[in-house]
Amino acid sequence: MSKNLEARTHSLLNELNFDKGGFFDLGHPLLNRIAESFIKAAGIGAIQAVSREAYFAAVEGAGLDSGNGVPEIPGAKKRRFPGLRGATNRNSLEAMVKSTGKESLQWGLAAGVYSGLTYGLKEARGAHDWKNSAVAGAITGVALALTQDDTSHEQIVQCAITGAAISTAANLLSGIF
Repeated sequence: MSKNLEARTHSLLNELNFDKGGFFDLGHPLLNRIAESFIKAAGIGAIQAVSREAYFAAVEGAGLDSGNGVPEIPGAKKRRFPGLRGATNRNSLEAMVKSTGKESLQWGLAAGVYSGLTYGLKEARGAHDWKNSAVAGAITGVALALTQDDTSHEQIVQCAITGAAISTAANLLSGIF
């Protein structure tokens, strides 16, 4: 029986092995890259959203949010998930699931768009350079800005510039470090 369990465990480990090229085989490297980036980043976004809410619940529960030693940040939001109020009722859980899902989708969208654009631009231009990174970062910034509530023209432009700047800097610095 232990050999049977060992064979199943070994089989599972082989399936999760990243050396084979990833989780998906959708028939084209571009589709595989977009899907893998989306799934990985969406998971990170969900973990980040839940851990942030856990932090706010802990701070609120300890009474630290009422000015007892924690400095106020001007313009900062008190709570990221407005539907959550520390209660363990159904509405609170639904608000957390909805907010976590939205944030996961945003992280996954950003990663999938950026990864797909960098791959496509590399294939189209035949080079992976700072120009590809700038264009992919700008378009990803716009896509991410459009997922926010009540975005203005200025916010969309700012996100595009920020995305291009971060992506270009990362590309240029990748050769240094």
